[in-house]
Amino acid sequence: MESLDLLANNLANAGTPGFKPDREAYTLYASDAASLGNPAGGWMDWTKSPLIESSWTDHSQGALIPTSNPLDLALEGPGWLAVQHANGVRYTRSGNLRLSAEGNLVTADGFPVRNKEDGGPIRLRPGAAVEVDASGRIRQRGESAGQLELVEANGEQMGKEGHTYFRFLPPGSPRPAAEARVRQGYLEGSNANPSESATRLISILRQFEMLERAVALGQEMNRRAAEEVARVS
Repeated sequence: MESLDLLANNLANAGTPGFKPDREAYTLYASDAASLGNPAGGWMDWTKSPLIESSWTDHSQGALIPTSNPLDLALEGPGWLAVQHANGVRYTRSGNLRLSAEGNLVTADGFPVRNKEDGGPIRLRPGAAVEVDASGRIRQRGESAGQLELVEANGEQMGKEGHTYFRFLPPGSPRPAAEARVRQGYLEGSNANPSESATRLISILRQFEMLERAVALGQEMNRRAAEEVARVS
């Protein structure tokens, strides 16, 4: 069921810009109830079953999709775009940005994009052309309008929050991105592979159905055993 939830979420967000899919990390556990005892009191065999020990996020680069929208920004290379989320500073690679009613550059969810210069929002002039260079410097009519706050951190230092936002996990703090480059007029697509996820989803569903049948068979055997014992008595 955990695998189904992960895969279903990955499939549902296959078209979400900047989405990073979750994957399972398995281990094996041995159940005492499923073990076979011997007369000496030791254990002759262990029946082992798979268990999802944890999940991890695939932070690999998604494909860059041209949109020709000047407010669509994609990051090429390792890096994150800092935004002022309702829960504090959060980071994302989903660059489908827009202008708010106040003229601030915000995410699709309405959270302000942070200005590297002062940590505040980036205010733009409505109707004026927007130019963003590879370093994240924003210009309108030849004048600087702000600088995108881009940071770099290992995937293990980033905890997922929602579909496209991440928070930095202490200790330490994110460092300025050294290799990330901004591509204006592009969006980074989700790196979830729909065909792979669909194939795995079908496989897990079949395993799930087999386990359901096994449980049903066990219940039926128990019922019949109880009836036979009652009949003999």
